[in-house]
Amino acid sequence: MSSSDAADRIEITRSRIPNGELASEVRTDRDGAVATFDGCVRNQSHGRTTLYLEYQAYEEMALAKMHEIAAHMHDNYAIGRIAMVHRLGRLEIGETSVFIAVSAPHRAAAFDACRYAIDTLKKTVPIWKKEFFADGAVWADGQLPPVPAETPAGKPASN
Repeated sequence: MSSSDAADRIEITRSRIPNGELASEVRTDRDGAVATFDGCVRNQSHGRTTLYLEYQAYEEMALAKMHEIAAHMHDNYAIGRIAMVHRLGRLEIGETSVFIAVSAPHRAAAFDACRYAIDTLKKTVPIWKKEFFADGAVWADGQLPPVPAETPAGKPASN
């Protein structure tokens, strides 16, 4: 597997993510598309009002995994540059927690690579989210699987 491109911007930060700057950075004259993903803090989760989030990471491994994702993207999609930045610490409602921008000559590759990046990041990168509510806090397990149609919503799918 090749390494990520030197022009890529792969980071973990505790500062506000400059979305517009990142989208502009990946764009070159060769590109006909820039696809972006802006993961932002929403005000509710599973029917509960969210106050704020906190993100923690095993930073060295998280960055290594993010570079692996970028290398895979370059090897498997006809893309140009990548920006992939995840924020740590306390984030308020509306703030960006993760931003990904991918440039490509054609939109299909940009969209496909961007989707691959966020889906793989969520599954493999050691970054953890704690959700804070008025009545307590929980560590999020990531995206919950859909409840099978034959399983009542109030019961677990398995024991």
